[in-house]
Amino acid sequence: MTIHVLDDNTINKIAAGEVVERPASVIKELIENAMDAGATRIEVEIMAGGTSFMRVTDNGRGMSAEDAHLAILRHATSKIREVGDLNTIGTLGFRGEALPTIASVSRFTLLTRREGDDLGTRVTITGGREPDFIEAGCNIGTTVKVEDLFFNTPARKKFLKTNHTEGARINDFIVKLALSRPDIEFHFINNNKMSVVTPGTGNLYDTIQAIYGDKTADSLLGLTLEDEDIKISGYITKPSMLKSSRAWQTYIVNSRIIQNRAIAKAIDNAYKSLIPKSGFPLAVLCIEVPQRTIDVNVHPQKSELKFEDESRIFKAVYKAVLDAIRPAGRGLGEVAAVVEKPEQHVTMEPMQFVPATEPLAEPIIPQWPQAAAASPIAAQSKPKTIYEAVHRTAPSAASSLAGFSDTQESLRREREAAVPLHDIHAAHPVLEGTVAETAAAPLSSAQETPCAEGEKGERLQYEGTVVPIGQVDLTYIIAQDAKGLYIVDQHAAHERILFDKFSAMAGDIPSQQLLVHQILTFDRKESELVEAHQELFASLGFHMEMSGEREFRLIEVPADVPVSEAEDIIREILTNLMDMHETTAKEIRQACLATTACRAAIKAGEELSFRQMQIILDALAHTDFPYTCPHGRPTILKFSSEELAKMFKRTGFGF
Repeated sequence: MTIHVLDDNTINKIAAGEVVERPASVIKELIENAMDAGATRIEVEIMAGGTSFMRVTDNGRGMSAEDAHLAILRHATSKIREVGDLNTIGTLGFRGEALPTIASVSRFTLLTRREGDDLGTRVTITGGREPDFIEAGCNIGTTVKVEDLFFNTPARKKFLKTNHTEGARINDFIVKLALSRPDIEFHFINNNKMSVVTPGTGNLYDTIQAIYGDKTADSLLGLTLEDEDIKISGYITKPSMLKSSRAWQTYIVNSRIIQNRAIAKAIDNAYKSLIPKSGFPLAVLCIEVPQRTIDVNVHPQKSELKFEDESRIFKAVYKAVLDAIRPAGRGLGEVAAVVEKPEQHVTMEPMQFVPATEPLAEPIIPQWPQAAAASPIAAQSKPKTIYEAVHRTAPSAASSLAGFSDTQESLRREREAAVPLHDIHAAHPVLEGTVAETAAAPLSSAQETPCAEGEKGERLQYEGTVVPIGQVDLTYIIAQDAKGLYIVDQHAAHERILFDKFSAMAGDIPSQQLLVHQILTFDRKESELVEAHQELFASLGFHMEMSGEREFRLIEVPADVPVSEAEDIIREILTNLMDMHETTAKEIRQACLATTACRAAIKAGEELSFRQMQIILDALAHTDFPYTCPHGRPTILKFSSEELAKMFKRTGFGF
């Protein structure tokens, strides 16, 4: 075995694997250098997701010809001079690896001039070869162009994602960098289209508003905390505005954007005490600590740092967030009630006219406990969707569920009634023409139906009729038949019902027109996705048309989706599209269907009457895959008589 020293070109290409992972890594390094150079305006332009062309222009101090010669050498930097400086690093880039490693895997051009110099310097490097230096006229500041990234390292190029995904990553980096420095004016041009513009006024609120829009800005809560040598400031959104991922959260420590689990966990814990549903708020936290208490040199890309006392940071962030969403003098419940988005109960049903001489036909309603007292659906048309069927008989808060003793007595009377339950079911097909059109039949008569792509779905096989007997924690339906006890997650069950119904529709999902159109405002990135996926949204039942810059008019929503949930579903679908890599059209549609079904389904915490519970049980029995929701969570648990006997240690006894 022969040992030999690698040449500089090979060393640079190896180092590029640490520093230059993808086009976004290049943009991050170049912008950070521009920020360290004192720039007040930074313009970024890319083509084809940054793979073919990237340009970063700043109005910073620029470099002299001598500094330009040194800047492209490995470990040449103006940020540190000796080992002791590593303990107090206050700049973003300091290793001196960015420019030489970028130049080693691209066609690289650097153009720079200082104030007072007559001419600037142009440096051209192709794939790490010998650089060319010439004098050139240019503005004060620095411009770096990077073309054909990874042209000489095809193995690394093939691991890049699609141009759209790489461009989205660059957009995310620029957004976070802009939030970290609101005093700098950022312009981001993606494929000749302006995507991000920030004012550079130094006001963080103005920057957030420019990036995320007026609606998000209106939901911001300011936070601040000063405790000895820790200072926290920034903004966080109210619990009524949540996202399904952490993409909205930006953590800035001493002007450096970082990722940190302790900070993320502190925010989660503060919000879990206020809201029952999962989600992540927008958060921009600016944390200042003494430079000696952190180590920024623990990650090659400097995206992570180590705190001297992480538990103290956790407690400080937790207190700052909690104080922002729970002002002094008010309890948690009161604040949550104020900031939580109110539910909108809007129905879009066609007007029906009945001649005065023609009496209304009264359908036979099963006499479930407290559902027979005043049947509000007796004079209404048959429900067209399962959502409508379940919610049409929504109980009031005062008369929703009977007490345990009342329920027992009502069920005893029903057992003694002359008409058996299955005859009542047969006389009242409540869900005609819907996903549960066969739900009127007893659960024991579930038929086998072919599933998509030749797969045979499992069926619930109960013996006899399953009867609901109540709710637990307004989340789980408790039901029974002659030989067992059932516990059903009402949200997961309804989610599975809706998902199977949507999936069975080969074409577009039926939609209902809105009497009053909704105007939806998106940020630039989201509006581009809406434009690019108009056909997908239409096939899902969401019909939108552009009504202004970054604004769309929502005209129609799916028939099974409550109008109040439509906007949240659309925004969650957009989040899924951002997170997806290169996938097939079928996979995208399935993911969007799962999102739509999840958001449109009955939520945990909703009170249901006995009739509503029966509708869900019947419909679940006739889905193709009833045992799990689209995300894999179980929908129903069964305890047989034998299992119950074992739990109560009744085995071996005759009584």
